[in-house]
Amino acid sequence: MDIGVLTVPLGGEPIDDAAAYLADLGVDAVELGVGGWPGEDHVDRGALLDDGAAREELLALLDDRGLRISALATHNNPLHPDEDRAATADRELREAIELADLLGVDTVTCFSGLPAGAPGDSTPNWVTAPWPTEHADALDYQWDEAAIPYWRDVAAHADHHGVDVAIEMHPNMLVYEPTGLVALREATNDRIGANFDPSHLYWQGIDATEAIRFLGERDAIHHVHAKDTKVYEARSRVKGVLDTTGYAEEADRSWLFRSIGYGHGEGHWKDVVSTLRMVGYEGALSIEHEDSLTSAREGLEKAVDMLDRAVFETEPGDAYWTE
Repeated sequence: MDIGVLTVPLGGEPIDDAAAYLADLGVDAVELGVGGWPGEDHVDRGALLDDGAAREELLALLDDRGLRISALATHNNPLHPDEDRAATADRELREAIELADLLGVDTVTCFSGLPAGAPGDSTPNWVTAPWPTEHADALDYQWDEAAIPYWRDVAAHADHHGVDVAIEMHPNMLVYEPTGLVALREATNDRIGANFDPSHLYWQGIDATEAIRFLGERDAIHHVHAKDTKVYEARSRVKGVLDTTGYAEEADRSWLFRSIGYGHGEGHWKDVVSTLRMVGYEGALSIEHEDSLTSAREGLEKAVDMLDRAVFETEPGDAYWTE
């Protein structure tokens, strides 16, 4: 497995400086933002689509540092009820898939998006319970009328370009847990799979290793984010984990995104790595830093240090003791 980094926290510095820094840390792969919320600080998607020389220059720059691209990232909402916002997100995603093909990158990471609850609504609607019954009706509309037709078309586009689409299971998006991810995959094609980010699963009470097994048995893990979460029981016992407190109000939140090792210990992350190997995943563990209690560089450095002790550097050996 490779240790990777989503380079967004380093977006304020040139890509050659960011690449040099990450290479010096022992990082093997980078996930590059090409649109949506990750932005395009290190990659101008439109320019690279039109310029083969610029693509070669990017690949050479990374290769000189011993880095590969694990994925292109464009997290946005292509199912947004605002047609202009949806069209922008759709264009970003489709162009990211096309650019990945041109760069020889096999994965694009994204969100499923979130539609309105009914035709004519103007705001995305995250349904978390089937009652009152209009919520169940809204969920049926979101899947049958919005998500499945859209993602079938995107899945065909991705298949044409030989690129996997790795959806991050994220609350406030239609797909936020493993059974929903599998439902979307089964309704489209095998190009649709997971960008397995355990941070959003932890605070929902989902067991990360069980989720890996569930998705891995269906060959549905296309990419992995290494990102931790800490649930603060003193707060969650009072107000639960559906916490709308601002992320900057750390002391009052039920949970926080944390650097690797500050939500779950080294033993847990070794279990995550081992379970990923059990289900056949040998790609990147792409560190996504969103810990407001530390700087980006310190968070990345601590994460790399711990993952370096957790990842396997060699292929599995023969089980000679069974012979």
